[in-house]
Amino acid sequence: MRAPIVIKIGGAVLDNLTRFWDQIKAMDSPVVIVHGGGIQSTSLANRLGHAPKIIEGRRVTGPLDLKIAEWAMRGAVNVKLVAEANACGLKAVGLSGADGAMINVRRREPWLIDGEKVDFGWVGEIVSIDTTLIETISDAGFISVIAPLGIDNSGQRYNVNADTVACTLAARIHAKELLLVTDSGGVLRNLNDPSSLLRTCSPSDETAGITQGWISGGMSVKIQTARSALEKGVSSVWVLGVDDLLEKQNATSIIMEKE
Repeated sequence: MRAPIVIKIGGAVLDNLTRFWDQIKAMDSPVVIVHGGGIQSTSLANRLGHAPKIIEGRRVTGPLDLKIAEWAMRGAVNVKLVAEANACGLKAVGLSGADGAMINVRRREPWLIDGEKVDFGWVGEIVSIDTTLIETISDAGFISVIAPLGIDNSGQRYNVNADTVACTLAARIHAKELLLVTDSGGVLRNLNDPSSLLRTCSPSDETAGITQGWISGGMSVKIQTARSALEKGVSSVWVLGVDDLLEKQNATSIIMEKE
């Protein structure tokens, strides 16, 4: 398998991917896609009269939340993406971390947050990723489209943070590039001011952003996991918009500390 490009998509951009597929077709490297589905899961939960709980950008997953995640992500979102890719002339295969025992996880231990223990429920922490299935699919000329669900050694299913899956997978398959797609594009100091874009984001930039409040919640999780991918050997990690995968005009490069 040649060094691939790993792309993580999620949020509202999942509903508007016209240019996304055109850009994928223009790439000269194998592509692996990891998708989220938090908005879609929340929408389904609301229709079922269930209120999801999110703490510090991470979703608490009770028994019903897990079923909703499976229905929304492995069901609706994954099938939609695969169908769109195939309709655009690409060859795509839908997977989850349960397929081929790809993503092996253990249950996340409770976290101490603001003096209280928080049990995230059926949320998995990645133990290992077996890339055999992805490599086989890629070598056959197909794109893997992966829903972020994992299993433990007993076969219990877990919800896994999609950014974490993408970053861990990128390191495991020695990706040449990791692209983390967001609704807002790159990292902004002011969400209402496109000119406040950070072209690069170092650990000190991240600390400043968290302190000053312009990096928080899901973006904070995204940057932290992106940096872990750099530490594990991924050479290039970007936070960017769905229409900016090739040109990266309004993208933020996640970097280690500046000299």
